Amino acid sequence: MELKEIETVLLEQKEEFSSKLAESYCTRPEEELVDLNSKLAQVIIGMRRSGKSTLCFNVIKKSGLNFAYVNFDDERFSKIKSDDLNKILECLYKIYGDFNHFFMDEIQNIDEWFLFVNRLLRNGMHVLITGSNAKLLSGELATHLTGRHMKVELYPFSFKEYCEYLGKSTAHGTTKEKGLLRAVFDDYLHDGGFPELLTEKRKQTYINTLVGSVLKKDIEKRYKVKYKAAFEQIANHLMNNAPAKINYSDLQTLFGLSSDHTAENYVSYLKNAYLICGLHKYSQKSKIRIRDEKAYTVDVALMNNRENAMAGENLGWRLETIVYIELLRRYKPEECDVYYYDETAGEADFIVCKGNSVKQIIQVSYDISNPKTMKREINGLLLASAKTNCNNLLLITDHDEQTLIYDGKQIDVVTAYSWLVDR
Repeated sequence: MELKEIETVLLEQKEEFSSKLAESYCTRPEEELVDLNSKLAQVIIGMRRSGKSTLCFNVIKKSGLNFAYVNFDDERFSKIKSDDLNKILECLYKIYGDFNHFFMDEIQNIDEWFLFVNRLLRNGMHVLITGSNAKLLSGELATHLTGRHMKVELYPFSFKEYCEYLGKSTAHGTTKEKGLLRAVFDDYLHDGGFPELLTEKRKQTYINTLVGSVLKKDIEKRYKVKYKAAFEQIANHLMNNAPAKINYSDLQTLFGLSSDHTAENYVSYLKNAYLICGLHKYSQKSKIRIRDEKAYTVDVALMNNRENAMAGENLGWRLETIVYIELLRRYKPEECDVYYYDETAGEADFIVCKGNSVKQIIQVSYDISNPKTMKREINGLLLASAKTNCNNLLLITDHDEQTLIYDGKQIDVVTAYSWLVDR
């Protein structure tokens, strides 16, 4: 691109940037993880439309620092090459004056962008980056910046953020407050937390467009996927059946792929783009942990708001998905790992670990009114407790609250809506 063309685009983007900084935004916990004065590149990654740019606008607005801004997800920059990045930098100095804080939105659209970022970091620039592809960002940054980056993962709205965005109270002390909050949670359980989806009437159209963009633009184009139809069928199959164990041999056979290795690659692309999140089996043995992985969607909206999804209510699966993504929000920044426990005698949905120490065991069941269901859930907690020597046991359900004692161990039964807002 010519210098004048670049300057015109950047001037228009500056107007947009100024208007964004003038708006009010929902505060998100991940903002506290962003250090604008760090010598490390601050990298905000996550699925498309989960609010990455908005989080950055809010962080910048609160900081009061002088930031230069470029949005590379602009069709006018679609043909920008790495050689043009220096032209962009020159124009930015002309437009913003002297600056040492730089916000680059969706930078991974440019080939060899990491070399440009590396040069900026060496020259003392404080860099804030967003992107929608985990492999490109974390993989290439780790390779080319040798650890000079800090990754912050962002997911769609949590239930607490959902309430804040809609102006709903999260109080649940009185009977009235509990009833009102449960009603809001029922909506969240069905619609999920993509910020823009909250005000969209045509939810299926929105999700179809979003998923299609991720599959075709973020994955097929970048990874040069050969069997596009089979890849898209695998993606929809996993989202339709989540949460479920991933069997690569079955996927190979079901979708006519040349090898289970191809199926494994396709699933890894979906995880890298944050369409699905994997969960490994708990074990002290590494070879066991890498097998029998489960797949969850990054948001419950992906489970049914798609054409031909044919998904039923599946309230139990939806609640389990919401709890898992919330565990990732809470514990990954604390450098904890989350697993599931599964043995012949019983299973537990989630085990939270710090290193080799188990911190909590969590069971999720939408309805425990059936004695058989209750017995199964309690049995899974007790088995996992005996295996891990962890006595911090939690059962998350739809509307029951009580404290139980089994085999001398205390089990706290809490409602999902209260657990989600009492962070």
